[in-house]
Order: sequence, then C-alpha cells, then structure tokens
Amino acid sequence: TGVIRTALHNMDREAREHYSVVIQAKDNMAGQVGGLSGSTTVNITLTDVNDNPPRFPQKHYQLYVPESAQVGSAVGKIKANDADTGSNADMKYTIINGDGSGVFSISTDKETREGILSLKKPLNYEKKKSYTLNIEGANTHLDFRFSHLGPFKDVTMLKIIVGDVDEPPLFTMPSYVMEVYENAKIGTAVGTVTAQDPDTANSLVRYFIDHNTEEDKYFTIDASTGTIKTAKIFDREETPWYNITVAASEIDNPGLVSHVPVGVRILDVNDNPPELAREYDVVVCENAKPGQVIQTITAADKDYSANGARFHFSLDEGLSLNPNFTLRDNEDNTASILTRRRRYSRTTQDIYYLPVLISDGGVPPLSSSSTLTIRVCACERDGRVRTCHSEAFLSSAGLSTGALIAILLCVVILL
Repeated sequence: TGVIRTALHNMDREAREHYSVVIQAKDNMAGQVGGLSGSTTVNITLTDVNDNPPRFPQKHYQLYVPESAQVGSAVGKIKANDADTGSNADMKYTIINGDGSGVFSISTDKETREGILSLKKPLNYEKKKSYTLNIEGANTHLDFRFSHLGPFKDVTMLKIIVGDVDEPPLFTMPSYVMEVYENAKIGTAVGTVTAQDPDTANSLVRYFIDHNTEEDKYFTIDASTGTIKTAKIFDREETPWYNITVAASEIDNPGLVSHVPVGVRILDVNDNPPELAREYDVVVCENAKPGQVIQTITAADKDYSANGARFHFSLDEGLSLNPNFTLRDNEDNTASILTRRRRYSRTTQDIYYLPVLISDGGVPPLSSSSTLTIRVCACERDGRVRTCHSEAFLSSAGLSTGALIAILLCVVILL
C-alpha cells in the first residue's frame, strides 16, 4: 500500500482547493530486464474548516428609509463576507447598540446569509431625521482549534436617513365633542377644530364637512378657521345628539385628506311646560266624606330633568276656595285631589270640572293648566262603584226607567 501525506504545512483551502497527484507503482524488478511499473492520478480536495472570520466589506454604510415605511416591513439588507463554506460560513446579525436599536430590528436570512433590517416603530421625519446602528455579524459554528485566528465576528456602522414624505394634515385631537343650546339661531358658533400640516413645509389647511349623512347637512364650517356653525334650529327633545365628520386637506395638495369625528350635544332649554302624565278617570262617590282622597296625579316634562325634576301643583286662581274639591301638593311630584264636602248627588250634578295648574322648576319656570273631569257615581258602602254614566244620564233627563221603556215600545210599534 501507499500512504499519501501532505508535504506542505497549513494548507489553505481558500488559496487552493483541488490538487492532482500522479502515483507510480513499480515491482521489485525495477531497473532490470522484465521489470514492470504503473501510474495513476489521484485528485485531492481539501475540506473546509472554520478558520476565516466574517468581514463586512465596509466599515460604514448608509441607508435611506422613507417615513411612510410600514411597521414590520423590511427596509434594507446588509451582508458580511466569509471565505469559508457550508455551516462554517453561517452567521447571525445583531444590533449591538445605537440610537435606533429600539426602532429597527435585524434578522438573518439563512439562505443568502444576509441581515434583513425591519422597522419596529413608525418613523417621523419631523421628529428625527436619522438613526445610527452598530451591527455585528458573527459565526454560529466555531472550531476551537482555530480560535486563535478569531474573533469570528465583525462590526459595522449603519446610518439610516429618514426621508420626508408629504403627509395629510393632523388634527390636534382624535375626536371632538361640542355643545350648543337648542333653539339657538342659525349661524351660532358651536366650536372649532384645528389641524396642521405635519411636514416641514407647513402648508395651509382647508376644512370641510364630509357630507355622507343627513346630519352633516345641519352644520357649516369655515374653510379657513375650522369654526363649526349651526345650519338649522335644533330641538333637543327631537334629537339630543349629532355626529358629523370633518375633513382637512392641504391647499397645495388637496389629495392629502384626514378626517376627525365630531359629536355635537344639544343642550336643554326650558321650553316645554309640564303636563299631566296621563289622562285620569276621576270618580267621586255620592256618599263621599270631606277630606277623602279620590285621585293622586303626577306630571311629565319633555325637558331635561334639570329643568323638570320638580313639579308644583295648585288650583287655578279663583278656584282655591272651590266648595266641592281641593288639591294638596305632596311635594314629591304628585298631588292629591280631595273632597271638600259631604255627599254628592248625581241628579243635581253628575260631572265636575277641576282646572289644575302645573309648573316646573326651570329658569324661567313654565306652567300649564289641565282640566280634570270628575264623575259622580253611586257606590257601595266599601267605596266600590256600582253605577255611573248611564244612570246619571237617565236621572239627568228626569225620566224613570219605566217611562223610557214605554217610549221605546212606542217607537217599535210605529216602525
């Protein structure tokens, strides 16, 4: 057998990878008559070891990134070269320091062995125009036999230039809430929105209402100042709140538009007098006693509770000395109707009308008058109504039941 050994010290694959060696074999009769020999060529390939650290071609790089770049998107690439092959050339990229380490991130493409720079946070040219990153590229598979040739990593500096992009106007608030009193005249100022061009050019801004709904037509806006005014007279009891959308665009570039929601609250004015909460069917028994409560009434007010929370009940002037009935304000937004005398007669009078005055606690206070109809009915001793309208009608006509039956029979005979 023949053993092939290296003849050179520290052979370098990166300098020469392939060798061809001619091997000759002779028999023991070499040099004599009849001696034989043969030769062959052996191709030798040097295998790689990790004896070369990665190196960036440049110590300084510069990258342009527009401020409109989306968070999470790749914004650039960087690569360190490694003379080794296979896993010996694998590496990992890391941001080791710099004022942009919180804004950018870097990952490694295992196929191309490139560092992929991505955006972690939004860029704003008006706030910061450049960032600096120190990026390290390091081998991931080390051979400690060659550690004396290290370190197996390299560092470069990357300067990122943020590019200015024309942006739409920016409102000073994400939303607005304004207030205006109901019944205010058309053209009353409601409030003002403000937007500014965030770019360095600081272009002038034009305002307009985005008329997408019917509510947007109830307001106007000054194109220059952003002041919103009423275009109709509002009734809080009809609609207490309106939602509109205001838009702002640059005068120099009308295509750049931003929007903001505006809510308008209609404030209450005491413009509705209180009324009885419902219709009441009031009954008084013929055998009623003085001071007896025959009905408790309540009131309602369409205005906001601040103007209608407290109601006052009374009888109309001139009726406070009504000999038949009186009213007591219970001071809890209810009132009681009471009898003032003993016994009532349906034959004498079967219906009474009692005007009641109701006022609220608004400023100024409003009032209205409602009339209660009180029917006189025949009742049992325990107060249950026995008969009312029909018998009252018969008695008021002054005819007995028998007389009415006779009249009806005559009518039938005549027909």
